[in-house]
Amino acid sequence: MSGLPKGWKELSIGEVTLPFKSIDPTKEPSKEYRYIDIGSIDNSRQIITDPKAFKGRDAPSRARRVVQECDVLFSTVRTYLKNIATVPRELSGALTSTGIAVLRSSALMDSSYLFHWVTSDAFVTEISKAQDGTMYPAVSDRDVLSSRIAVPPLTEQRRIVAKLDSLTGGTTRAREQLGRIPRLISKYREAILSKAFEGVFVGLSSAGQVTLSAYVKSLDQGWSPKCESSASDDPKDWAVIKTTAIQPIHFFACENKKLPPTLQPRPNIQIQAGDVLITRAGPRSRVGISCVVTTARPHLMLCDKAYRIRAKDGKADPTFLAMMLNSPQALRQIEEMKTGISDSGLNLTQEKFLNLSLPKLNLEQQQTTVRRIETAFAWLDRVAAEHANASRLLPKLDQAILAKAFRGELISQNSTEGGNLVPPPKLEGNPHRQSGANRQRT
Repeated sequence: MSGLPKGWKELSIGEVTLPFKSIDPTKEPSKEYRYIDIGSIDNSRQIITDPKAFKGRDAPSRARRVVQECDVLFSTVRTYLKNIATVPRELSGALTSTGIAVLRSSALMDSSYLFHWVTSDAFVTEISKAQDGTMYPAVSDRDVLSSRIAVPPLTEQRRIVAKLDSLTGGTTRAREQLGRIPRLISKYREAILSKAFEGVFVGLSSAGQVTLSAYVKSLDQGWSPKCESSASDDPKDWAVIKTTAIQPIHFFACENKKLPPTLQPRPNIQIQAGDVLITRAGPRSRVGISCVVTTARPHLMLCDKAYRIRAKDGKADPTFLAMMLNSPQALRQIEEMKTGISDSGLNLTQEKFLNLSLPKLNLEQQQTTVRRIETAFAWLDRVAAEHANASRLLPKLDQAILAKAFRGELISQNSTEGGNLVPPPKLEGNPHRQSGANRQRT
């Protein structure tokens, strides 16, 4: 760290933080505690959202560290290094895990400045280099406390925090607005399919109804042999699709399992372009999902937990059928058709499925409907792509703002603040300060 502005100093985090207290909650078995573990911290919003509760006798073995309001919590486990949050007032006195570093600001440090520092990519990247361990890689408290921090005078820290909050507040609001877009896109897709089901796209005020069987030439069920665990993308290999290959309207051929060489393939259930597939068995959320196969690689077979529909020539467009099977009207019917003892294992019988009501449209009307839906969906896809780009850019913008702040470039420097860095006062009698022997440093 070099070229710091006048009045700034480079210190270790340990030099600008205070010790915290550790306890053994099992010594008070009937007392109630709140517990903040790594999973309690929402790493996208960097807030504590789901603190647990327990009595001392049921204390998790790692629940030992007592936190205070404004403490900064930093997960030291590799996978969760971005799980960072500040303790709110209502959780003061709660316990946290030994897998979380508790950073309590001294008189030198504004807690919000410290929070912003440890959320920066520069800090997380640097501290990641200290990771140790094979099974559960992590950094230690000592690693965190020995890492370096750029420390402006306290008044300047507060000015920087105010500016950061102003700027990142704008990106937070933008992120919240962006967060609504996927749901809006989903609702628009549903509305488009609903209007198509009614016949609106071919000038009808209300389309007549016909059963699915009127459009179906054949309906087949697949095969689920004991396959190899790996997938195959080689068209020379025989493979069986997994149910996850079937997603709303879209087919994903990569979701398959290779047939072992000891088993003979079944060419009669080979999937072809134009097939309409629907999941027929599984958990409630996965039964009744349907798609159309637009392109198919050779030697890919249907699994037992799915049906394959082949449409009547000159009577039905396969893409139209898949789209209508994904309409809100059809999905409501399919939901009522599902049978089984529990939501974890439901079925969709052929007889009920073939009696599903769909709009009665001729082939030309079906193809017109498909074109109108595809045009509308293409526009929504562009909106979704722009949303994804914006969502990727916002975190980069936040990090650019933080980097500028910690170089002293975010606000104008106040020369009268130089030299305000002094050691923190000795906190005699502070119940949260402990002797060096008990100080929580690893």
